[in-house]
Amino acid sequence: MDTSTAKSATTIVKPARLLSLDALRGFDMFWIMSGEGVVHALAKATGWPLLVWMSGQLHHTEWNGITFYDMIFPLFLFIAGVSMPYSMGNKVAKHGVAYPYLLPSSSKGEIYRSMIRRTIILLFLGVVVNGLFKFNGLENTRFASVLGRIGLAWFFAGVIYLNFGTRGQILWFGILLFGYWAAMELIPVPGYGAGVLTMNGSLESYIDRLLLPGRLHDKVHDPEGILSTIPAIGTAILGIFTGQFLKLESAKWPMWKKGICLFAVGVLFIGLGMLWNLAFPINKRLWTSSFVMFVGGWSLVFLSVFYLVIDVAGYKKWAFPFVLIGVNSILIYLASEGMVDFQHTANFFFGGIVSHLAQSWQPVWAAIFIVVVQLALLYFLYRNKIFLKI
Repeated sequence: MDTSTAKSATTIVKPARLLSLDALRGFDMFWIMSGEGVVHALAKATGWPLLVWMSGQLHHTEWNGITFYDMIFPLFLFIAGVSMPYSMGNKVAKHGVAYPYLLPSSSKGEIYRSMIRRTIILLFLGVVVNGLFKFNGLENTRFASVLGRIGLAWFFAGVIYLNFGTRGQILWFGILLFGYWAAMELIPVPGYGAGVLTMNGSLESYIDRLLLPGRLHDKVHDPEGILSTIPAIGTAILGIFTGQFLKLESAKWPMWKKGICLFAVGVLFIGLGMLWNLAFPINKRLWTSSFVMFVGGWSLVFLSVFYLVIDVAGYKKWAFPFVLIGVNSILIYLASEGMVDFQHTANFFFGGIVSHLAQSWQPVWAAIFIVVVQLALLYFLYRNKIFLKI
């Protein structure tokens, strides 16, 4: 365990909640809940090259490569990592220690129980989103899920954060990424051999077929499978690094300098990810190490921009719709994934108006009104201080 930094002269205290983090979380979730539908409809109605390009970016890459849509999930996991040093700040302050790994065992035990509970809930909700209550039989139920991966990666990253100092965390970050790369390249898959990074032949896919119960997302492969959860822990750890840096209270690091530093490091990570791509392709479905670095770099760039604009410069009002989404992100995700029929509600209230508009623009306004209904619900919850906490 790394204890070399225990007596650091720099004191870490609990700062105010980062509005930029809530806004970025909302910006990220916006595209999943309904934003993509607006862009797709606009691209079809106008044919404008920029909108057509944006529409193309709101689809997943088939295998190797990257689109903006591929970044949404890891950006959310990165944000969960950033939040961890803030959420554990009370415990650290209560016991008068500078870092979580110095907490007494009894306090850590309480945190572990809370983390385990949260992970189990996310695993369960992930299977619910996948259709658990359709009761199609266990063999037709998909157990791997987006929420499940968030829960597992966040949990194991939290275990590392609670037991290691900065140098230990960096070491684990390297072990996870390089270890995964080595495993994917060197461990042979029966019938394919080693280093075959295809949907059928990859080690990740083979382990999914071998160990994952129920139905896989792509029959022979699951993008939220077992082995690829290992580098996803690295995504969460990168967020933890960022959260610790932003919490740092030091005259040498004013807020504006932190924002600039995040941007610069983000650009560096993007470049490193592109270099690693030459040997280990950027691939969201395999969550490759190059993917972690490349998307981690963009996550840092996005956060730096939101941080500089909102928390440093103080321009906050424009971000309020994103904040509404961000403070209830899991709730709106669950609702948008089928628990609430927002399209039916939007049509109930606005269908008459839409039917009197130009036919080519009706899908655009129908998509916009879905956003309006969702934001109205989120505003009601916000005003009444109703938040889904897991």
